[in-house]
Amino acid sequence: MWPADGQAAYLLAGQSQIQAGPNQHPAPIASVAKMMTAYLVLTDHPLQAGQDGPTLTLSAADVADTAYRRQRGESTVAVAAGERLTERQALQALLLPSANNIAVVLARWDAGSVDAFVAKMNSTAGSLGMAHTHYTDPSGFDKETVSTAADQVRLVDRAMTLPAFAAIVAMPSATLPVAGTVRNTDSLLGRDGFVGVKTGSDNAAGGCFAFRAVRTVAGKPTTITGVVLGQPGNDLIAAGLGAADAMVNRIADR
Repeated sequence: MWPADGQAAYLLAGQSQIQAGPNQHPAPIASVAKMMTAYLVLTDHPLQAGQDGPTLTLSAADVADTAYRRQRGESTVAVAAGERLTERQALQALLLPSANNIAVVLARWDAGSVDAFVAKMNSTAGSLGMAHTHYTDPSGFDKETVSTAADQVRLVDRAMTLPAFAAIVAMPSATLPVAGTVRNTDSLLGRDGFVGVKTGSDNAAGGCFAFRAVRTVAGKPTTITGVVLGQPGNDLIAAGLGAADAMVNRIADR
């Protein structure tokens, strides 16, 4: 059932018990952390169907921060001083191409400072029963942001109840004012029942993928929500996606 490396967990719709594989321990989660950032923003600033939400105006400081993050090899999208992003567009930049610079923009917009936002991330994790999770930044670039696969399944299951979150992670691409067309890093989207959710990868975390797929299990269409962390490989995103795909196949074939 489980990947040979790293850790994994899943939840079947209609069941309350998360199925957790071996080796559950707090580990870096890379950009999977952005799910909590999006969840908090949407909880504090809900978006209804057809709504784009308030507008965020980017500053020269945001442009400088983007350049700094790009130099460090972080995932970013191009921005310009004076650029106006709606809340929905900012969340698209966060969740599809996985823009670390926009994670910081959203954190400051929501809580006034990154530190205040991170405190909210940890408070929310506690309220969701994510006992083995600790956030130190809104993007997951910091390897001290750690969690378990089972804890992250709790978050995926909750975040996907927000229609705006579910709609954004189901988008193959989006168009932003300055960056132009940005594409979802989830290449499984739309294949074999996959409907999202978020990839993550770096040297500390390995390949990670929080996912949801609808497959036939025991003869019935069933929603499978899961997370794989710490997958090894030359292409870490592909490693995370491949481990999730194989795990869903095994669940469906039981």
